[in-house]
Amino acid sequence: MKIHEYQSKQVLARFGVPVPDGIPCTSADQAAAAFTKLGAQVAVVKAQIHAGGRGKAGGVKLVRSAEEARTVAKGLLGKTLVTHQTGPAGRVVKQLYVERGSDIARELYLAVAVDRVSLAPVMMAAAEGGMDIEELAVKRPSAIHKERIHPIKGILPYQLRRLAKALELSGETARRGMKVMQSLAQAFVAMDCSIAEINPLIVTKSGDVLALDAKLNFDSNALYRHEDVLAFRDLDEEDEEEIEASKFGLNYIALDGEIGCMVNGAGLAMATMDVIQLKGGRPANFLDVGGGANKEQVTNAFKIILADKNVKGVLVNIFGGIMKCDTIAEGVIAAAREVHLAVPLVVRLEGTNVEIGRRLLQESDVRLETASSLDEAAEKVVALVEKASKKGSH
Repeated sequence: MKIHEYQSKQVLARFGVPVPDGIPCTSADQAAAAFTKLGAQVAVVKAQIHAGGRGKAGGVKLVRSAEEARTVAKGLLGKTLVTHQTGPAGRVVKQLYVERGSDIARELYLAVAVDRVSLAPVMMAAAEGGMDIEELAVKRPSAIHKERIHPIKGILPYQLRRLAKALELSGETARRGMKVMQSLAQAFVAMDCSIAEINPLIVTKSGDVLALDAKLNFDSNALYRHEDVLAFRDLDEEDEEEIEASKFGLNYIALDGEIGCMVNGAGLAMATMDVIQLKGGRPANFLDVGGGANKEQVTNAFKIILADKNVKGVLVNIFGGIMKCDTIAEGVIAAAREVHLAVPLVVRLEGTNVEIGRRLLQESDVRLETASSLDEAAEKVVALVEKASKKGSH
């Protein structure tokens, strides 16, 4: 789960990470009032969306008066901000954060993420932070320094000193920087984060170290332990189909292809998408109905897939273990009837009660194709979608 910058800063502040004063706003009048309340000569109006790259996209503006804050806020609220992380559709700005301006001497980069190779969280730091960190990671990866965080002991003092040296910090500023590093590592573990990023981490001209920006993502499977974080959820920033899927315990991620996928098991779902791609198609979603889905869940999964207007065909690929193939067949038939299915459908079933499931599909009045292998199923759905597209273009 993602949260906004201002919410991330609230969480990090609880762990002792210094952050500039700021006020969240949802209107131009509130932005003007926030500038006045902060009492600063300079403030920054920041668009709050669940994506990075806001500065390059014009979503971060410096202001020097309440009236200027009002004008900038009017221009940002309701604007569709397109960044390298939003995709071409962009995100509509509905919230702002007005923050006290900072006297920046240097911009650094600091983050913690899970490293699958070392099987532990890893802290990453670079002496060159800011908007071009992605470019730095590609062109000069050696400039990003890493330290593995011990799962029990946490990040150790010698590692903090090593990172501080890599960031070219010294004296009291180094001590402040190391405190921020330690606090960020603690927050990452305690809050079950999947990523905790401060970019930029700034050093002010007076030697203070502040989190000028912050990004926290959380492991959704651990949110039952963090009701305070769950309260930060902003449904306006999430895909409508993904929200709907979560209501039924379905794992759904929208993609930009034309072939809808309904699969049980994350690994099988990934393999299904790969094979569709290899056969010349593009998956429109990742949808894992899980190992124990019932008829209602299958029906709702089908409806969620078809709610995507880009879907031109559907592939159902189920290996029935705990979930029986006849249950899947009943759900597919019920959903297809309810939504008046108008796109090609290919179903591949294997496992428990597979013969019953196949017979139910064959005897139904639903127009569909069956397949006995994933290769065959993918080839069929890609061919049917291409045929339908050619027919529609004439």
